Amino acid sequence: MKILIVDDEVDLRELLSFNLQAAGYETYAAASAEEALELLTPDTALILLDVMLPGMSGFHLADHLRKQLKNTVPIIFLTARSTENDLLTGFSTGGDDFIAKPFSLQEVLARIKAVLKRTAAQSDTQDVVDIGPLRILKTSQKATIDGVPLELSRKEFELLYTLAQQPGAYFSREKLISTLWKDTPFIVERTVDVHIARIRNKLGAYRDMIQNKTGFGYFIKPIKS
Repeated sequence: MKILIVDDEVDLRELLSFNLQAAGYETYAAASAEEALELLTPDTALILLDVMLPGMSGFHLADHLRKQLKNTVPIIFLTARSTENDLLTGFSTGGDDFIAKPFSLQEVLARIKAVLKRTAAQSDTQDVVDIGPLRILKTSQKATIDGVPLELSRKEFELLYTLAQQPGAYFSREKLISTLWKDTPFIVERTVDVHIARIRNKLGAYRDMIQNKTGFGYFIKPIKS
């Protein structure tokens, strides 16, 4: 499982990364909320998020992820402040748990395990993604448009599901390649365009659900069901 560590203290980032990797997790790190938004990938299992960050705060980042990007990735706040007001703010912005600084690494690992277990249980009953006429079933890797099954290859399904997880969010070709073809060398950007074109053709009358903005990337239109 991949964990994103967001903290402006380089020593703490390195300490957490080392110990989480030793515990079997894959980690990557950001020094600011803005950098975290650039690095965040759809397969991230959890975010360890410092509250006090330069620029955008951890609370504002969580609020942005939940309200603007509709991202449900679990968030554990790291904070030197643990007043009742801070806790209420954190939970109201979409946080799943708090860890007060200073903390023990054993506590961090225990909290991560508990949150991942809880969200995994929830995801078992939240397997369906609905965007207007489009329905995607994650576990069975099936998709329908107006109830009609779409004949998608595995990579086409993964690409469509990636876009559908964050309606309205832009995905550059580079980000899609690093996420979906990370273990395949020599993939060019044209590969993404070809797969998108095939998906659009299969969407038929709804092909415009997937759009592209020059300089930003591909995105799927957020349409209410």
